[in-house]
Amino acid sequence: MKKYQEVMEAKELLNLPERASMEEIKQSYRSLISRWHPDKCRENEEKCNEMTQKIISAYKTITTYCNQYKYSFTQEEIKKYSSDEDWWFERFGNDPLWGNADKP
Repeated sequence: MKKYQEVMEAKELLNLPERASMEEIKQSYRSLISRWHPDKCRENEEKCNEMTQKIISAYKTITTYCNQYKYSFTQEEIKKYSSDEDWWFERFGNDPLWGNADKP
């Protein structure tokens, strides 16, 4: 599931535990940004810029997820909020009778 992968990659980049409060998410984000921001980073400028962009993107992914769903990062929780299409495909797949309503 693409959404699950995106959230998990963002969670890993931000060093978040399995369950995190918004405060923990913000603290992790602030800590990483202060380390990697191009104005403060003492490493290669290109690497600092790249990491800053990744951190910002990960934070946006996590906050979007948290604003729309519960504050859990388990696969089971994320699956609860799958689209109707994901739910249907997971159960029926390519079954000729139930799998794809668009085909005769």
